[in-house]
Amino acid sequence: MSVIIRRKTRAVRVGKVTIGGGAPVSVQSMTNADSHDFAAVAAQTDELVSVGCDIVRIAVPDRDCVGVFEYIKARGVDVPLVADIHFDYKLALAAAERGADKVRVNPGNLGGIDNLLRVADACAKYGTAMRVGVNGGSAEKKFVEKYGGATPEALAESALSYIDALHKHDFFDIVVSVKSSNVKTMIDATRLIAAGCDCPIHLGVTEAGTVRMGTLKNAVGIGALLCDGIGDTIRVTLSAPPRDEVPTGRDILRACGLYDEGIELVSCPTCGRTQIDLLGILDVLEPELMKIDTHGKKLKVAVMGCAVNGPGEAKDADVGIAGGKGEAVLFRHGEIVGKLRENEAVSVLLRETEALAKGKG
Repeated sequence: MSVIIRRKTRAVRVGKVTIGGGAPVSVQSMTNADSHDFAAVAAQTDELVSVGCDIVRIAVPDRDCVGVFEYIKARGVDVPLVADIHFDYKLALAAAERGADKVRVNPGNLGGIDNLLRVADACAKYGTAMRVGVNGGSAEKKFVEKYGGATPEALAESALSYIDALHKHDFFDIVVSVKSSNVKTMIDATRLIAAGCDCPIHLGVTEAGTVRMGTLKNAVGIGALLCDGIGDTIRVTLSAPPRDEVPTGRDILRACGLYDEGIELVSCPTCGRTQIDLLGILDVLEPELMKIDTHGKKLKVAVMGCAVNGPGEAKDADVGIAGGKGEAVLFRHGEIVGKLRENEAVSVLLRETEALAKGKG
């Protein structure tokens, strides 16, 4: 089995989570409740944590919002919180002071390098990390002119120039991202960043779109880089409730072999040989499987349509079925262990999976 060799980076501590330095790739999302409504933001943060979010980002549009970090932490929530800052560098200073674990800034819209360094000073004072983000709208003008547009080279060189300024200022707790709604631009720019510094890298395709298109764009962009060993934390941006971003991110990590918990469901695409209601079985089975607590284990469950795509092809599955005419065979690790009727398929697979999750069977 091919193993991903991850890029070596500096480790950056963000609350209880380490980004880079060989730490597991973390999954982020961002609240979209009104940041002035602290209770609503806190409730959404709780919801994100409940679906497995490692780091939560909160927009800070004005000074009235900076107290949200203290508010959430006072409730005992220990998920790392990131302040999303644009235009007013003083909001970053206030957020660091009020308990944000990381501030995310686009240096290109902060009003100059001096303001970026002022943010770095506040971060150093309060033990706050910084994400330096660059996208097509915030790349430094001289690099956009140099390369004739917001090209990968312009994005990467702009970001690296900010990192260099921060390093010269003796500030190193930096995570970097270069984002674009164009997947290829994001991939190429991030590869340039990876070659040009040792900072941990945040991956994501910005303005990716709806659940369908956004999932595809992020899977291609994030997945390609992760398979190259690049990327230390990810956010799947979707025009959808924030809670939907987290499982999608986990699924991308799982597909790349970088997430070893939970249940992976594999199934065949069906063909003219299929003689059971495979799609109907999957519709009922998948949401129920996702409710099972695997207690940190990684389990693979297979649902195959016939003997061709049966126990042999899915022999690495912990448990599965292969369909026949109104019936199926049950197998574990490629070995047939019994037969069952089609209408038993869901209940038997759930029972077998739960037993494996509890260390039985």
